[in-house]
Amino acid sequence: MLWVLLAEDLADRGHLRTENRDAHLAWLRESADHVIRAGPFLTDDGSAMTGSMLVLDFPDRASVEEWAAGDPYLAAGLFDSVTIKPWKEVIKPD
Repeated sequence: MLWVLLAEDLADRGHLRTENRDAHLAWLRESADHVIRAGPFLTDDGSAMTGSMLVLDFPDRASVEEWAAGDPYLAAGLFDSVTIKPWKEVIKPD
């Protein structure tokens, strides 16, 4: 089943994103079987990252929550909020 994880960064915590980015990306790569798409939200001018969006493939919400608990960004206290929603893909990229 597909899930979308939306995470909004706390204001003025860009340094936490920078300091933990390599660990976060490594963690995502280790989970390649579950991560369909992933990337940051940006400011309107594209100069800074402000959150994250991931499309994930897990059997249930509990599995998503358990996996998300291992995110180095979460452990660093970067996020103001995290929302997990089931998602249905209708249009797939080529």
